[in-house]
Amino acid sequence: MPDQTANVARGGGKRWSPILLRGLLFLILGLFVLYYTLPLFVMVVTSLKSLPEIRQGALLGLPKEIVLDAWKNAWSEACAGVTCVGLKPYFWNSVVLVVPAVIISTAIGAINGYILSMWQFKGSNIIFGLMLFGCFIPFQAVLLPMAITLGKIGIAGNVAGLVLVHVVYGIGFTTLFFRNYYVSVPVELVKAAKIDGAGFWTIFGPILLPMSAPVIVVTVIWQFTSIWNDFLFGVSFSQGDNQPITVALNNIVNSTTGVKEYNVDMASAMIAAIPTLLVYIVAGKYFIRGLAAGSVKG
Repeated sequence: MPDQTANVARGGGKRWSPILLRGLLFLILGLFVLYYTLPLFVMVVTSLKSLPEIRQGALLGLPKEIVLDAWKNAWSEACAGVTCVGLKPYFWNSVVLVVPAVIISTAIGAINGYILSMWQFKGSNIIFGLMLFGCFIPFQAVLLPMAITLGKIGIAGNVAGLVLVHVVYGIGFTTLFFRNYYVSVPVELVKAAKIDGAGFWTIFGPILLPMSAPVIVVTVIWQFTSIWNDFLFGVSFSQGDNQPITVALNNIVNSTTGVKEYNVDMASAMIAAIPTLLVYIVAGKYFIRGLAAGSVKG
């Protein structure tokens, strides 16, 4: 009788094979991968086709002949009708924008997180709460005050203004990452350093920074992708030749003059997406490890 009861609890004695369950799991995951990578596949194959082949309507078909003219035009000419706008100068605008913005916002966030976790003072929790609140302020709410500020200090409409905007907007996030990570560092380590006579910068530099690699990776990847993919700040606070690549990409794709060159549009989108794709491919696993490293207090 107990054996029969156990069989009923197992569904009449029928048990799913572990191999079958694993196969079903991989099948479901494979369908999700296919669903999310299909647009990327369409973009790549379309960028490698000629316009006559695209007009034949074979959206998912592989190119009969690989043509790289669309990539060349997207990088250097990107012509749509009579208007030609190359992505090359705007790509380097984004590089010049991203590098200092990421470095400055990460450095400030590290110092803020260090102070708010290791050198707490009266009102520090209130300051952290206000900075955390700043992470949830929508982009649209800061456009007008940012525009006024940039105009008054004379850096409106250029890359330097965009750097300042992204540094200011990113400080809340970088502070949050570093503060949560440093909270997991044993307090005894800092206390022992203070007893030995170590000061503010001595504790931060030789002691904390070497063990901050995981959170630095998280912060750099977060800031890099956020700044590189930003469109609203780019279109609002830059103009002319100082615009980032996302704004130039929008100008190319939304151009309606002359013949619509879908292969150039797709190649342009791929060029704009390649840096962030490379970052996640190369450092994606470190991003997950860094998030997990600061999630539990040690």
